[in-house]
Amino acid sequence: MTRHPLPAGATLGVLGGGQLARMWSHAAQSLGYRTAVLDPDANSPAGLISHVHVPTAYLDPQGLARMALECQAVTTEFENVPADALAQLQQHMPVAPGPAAVQVAQDRALEKAHFVRCGVPVAPHQVLAHADDLPQVPDHLLPGILKTTRMGYDGKGQVRVDTRGELTAAFTQLQNGNADVVCLLEKRLPLAGECSVVLARGHDGACVHLPLQINLHRDGILAVTEVFEDALPAATAQHAMDAATEIARELDYVGVLCVEFFLLQDGPEKEALGPLVVNEIAPRPHNSGHHSIDSCDVSQFELQVRCMASLPLTQPRLHSPCVMLNLLGDLWWRDGREPQAPDWSALLALPGAHLHLYGKTEARRGRKMGHVTITASSISQARQVSAQVAALLGLPA
Repeated sequence: MTRHPLPAGATLGVLGGGQLARMWSHAAQSLGYRTAVLDPDANSPAGLISHVHVPTAYLDPQGLARMALECQAVTTEFENVPADALAQLQQHMPVAPGPAAVQVAQDRALEKAHFVRCGVPVAPHQVLAHADDLPQVPDHLLPGILKTTRMGYDGKGQVRVDTRGELTAAFTQLQNGNADVVCLLEKRLPLAGECSVVLARGHDGACVHLPLQINLHRDGILAVTEVFEDALPAATAQHAMDAATEIARELDYVGVLCVEFFLLQDGPEKEALGPLVVNEIAPRPHNSGHHSIDSCDVSQFELQVRCMASLPLTQPRLHSPCVMLNLLGDLWWRDGREPQAPDWSALLALPGAHLHLYGKTEARRGRKMGHVTITASSISQARQVSAQVAALLGLPA
């Protein structure tokens, strides 16, 4: 079915009001759209800058009715918004991504099964629903990582295990007395690094993508992203792009999707599985794609707007190699018991430094408060300035 583009002045909605929704709102408003945010937090970063803020729970009937009245299309900011809320809104307007796709991303077992159906490489794994399943775990899955199948992000809901005793203890810990908690054990592979593909797929099946991103995590949270031409061998990069595209196609996905990959070290696992395996998907713009605001001619947030509004999707072009650093709330607590903002003026004096603060009213340790993207004419220059930023802020080199 042909969809006509939504005209400027239409209202686009989002469930969730954090930093992703805030940056999406900026992109939507720059194209002339009104924005509406449903988020229970009266001070949510996106709610503070949107035309309409509906401060209710995600499944609140009155809140959903208000969004249905206000909006001509709706998206979600994060995968753990109830899929049923999206399904209810889908009765009134286009929802991108759709609830069926979001449901897959909400459950690691469904997610892994989808990857297998798509024929893309994944780490060996096994779903563990009950304690009785533990003796059936084959030896080759240890050492591994035990994860809850639902509600895990930024390293939460997972435990590294080396032995069967540790596996039993971790399963008990993650269930925490709730027998309904299902876990997934994934073989721990020798990793050479991590990368991600952020793509956008329209209602008509058209698909474009950001340049491939090389990522570094610390304590389960993304810390650094680098983007530059030829970051990986051409065949490996194409393999990642093809796998991401197939995952989106098989989901009949509409919107921005991030597919995260593990890069494997040389050895028997790499010979068996190939140069990379799929880790997980995020049905939304992603932290590793934030650089695109400053490094590309079309950002991931504008791509999300274009998907929702049935506007043409153009292939983003990288105009500046870059390094992106995440800014966590720990930086506000460096020098004492009271939070204090870092010296942004010193950072902004550096060439190519683009600071983005998310408007959060409280700085907490581990909380994503902002990011800085350093653009330059070469990745070596971007890395040099990035090292200066890290030194100024007290970040690891």
